[in-house]
Amino acid sequence: MSDDEMKEEKELDLTSPDVVTKYKCAAEVANKALQAVLAACAPGFKIVDLCEKGDSVIRDLTAGMYKNFKKKIDRGVAFPTCVSVNNTVCHFSPLAGDESTLAANDLVKIHLGCHVDGFVAVVAHTHVLCEGPITGRAADVLAAAHTAAEVALRLVRPGKKNKDVTEAIQKVAAAYDCKIAEGVLSHQMKQFVIDANKVILSAGNAETRVDDAEFEENEVYAIDIVTSTGEGKPKLLDEKQTTVYKRAVDKNYHLKMKASRFIFSEINTKFPIMPFTARALEEKRARLGLVECVNHELLQPYPVLHEKPGDFVAHIQFTVLLMPNGSDKITGLPLQALEPTKVPEDPEIKAWLALGTKSKKKGGGKKKKGKKGDAMIEDTPEATAEPVAEGASA
Repeated sequence: MSDDEMKEEKELDLTSPDVVTKYKCAAEVANKALQAVLAACAPGFKIVDLCEKGDSVIRDLTAGMYKNFKKKIDRGVAFPTCVSVNNTVCHFSPLAGDESTLAANDLVKIHLGCHVDGFVAVVAHTHVLCEGPITGRAADVLAAAHTAAEVALRLVRPGKKNKDVTEAIQKVAAAYDCKIAEGVLSHQMKQFVIDANKVILSAGNAETRVDDAEFEENEVYAIDIVTSTGEGKPKLLDEKQTTVYKRAVDKNYHLKMKASRFIFSEINTKFPIMPFTARALEEKRARLGLVECVNHELLQPYPVLHEKPGDFVAHIQFTVLLMPNGSDKITGLPLQALEPTKVPEDPEIKAWLALGTKSKKKGGGKKKKGKKGDAMIEDTPEATAEPVAEGASA
């Protein structure tokens, strides 16, 4: 590798201030898009319009970024806005003709992502369409997701292993008499890679296995938590509901159908790397052409999954930068006030929540031991969390 190539490679992680800035710019846009969708959530509002609003805000806000830069900087939607309601777990981003609307007391999960120069920030948030605090099992499932996310934030740190997080979040969910949804993966992210090699498995099953991995400084992760009052075994009920896909860049195949070739060419031009919604394609040809592309593994589908009717499902996702001075959570919004029926009393859960998220260098006052520049991890009181208690706002 040449010196220039080595320099370029080094600039791609968080040791470069420019990379950190781009992650935080993407996070700011993602948070604003989430706020815009959240503000529009009301009974009678069409779900497809909410999805369009999220994507539109991301496109509008990123359009003015790095405009006059010498090198063209790609930016925009990194994950299309999905709005999944009640027992629908994830990835619901319907086509333009869909008439699905929100109703009072719906439990609404909003999921979206933005990137700047391929540096991705993703976020998911759960909101209930009701006045006043959330109560009952809806509060339990949301409190379980929130507390599990707070624990994960404190355990995804250099030196810890992915299996430590898997075990911890399952224990948290059980404390609220909820389940972590099987098959949900939290991925390391890199430039233009939304699902890099290091993975945290939320809850294992016979079909899903991941390699052991240790977290390292200057890595970036999308932490994905899905909790359920049901069995935690989401199922695909209707393949026709799937509209979110990602190009499988390592696969090639000579498509037979003209419609497939047309759509695949459009995908390669508009969405060569990041996930997209079929709504953004020429819809008349999309459905027919996408089937052949998926059948030959040119596209990776993001299926719409469901728990059983009557089950409550909550989804929280955030992006975290493992900086030298600690973990920096850059996406996410506060939850509504919650009044769960249960509060974890397990000392291990309380100990995890008491961990800090920042590291602190020795300094200030008289130095007694250690060399200049030595650093130590210290728990910062302002970074600690508590289990969600009755009447609390998460």
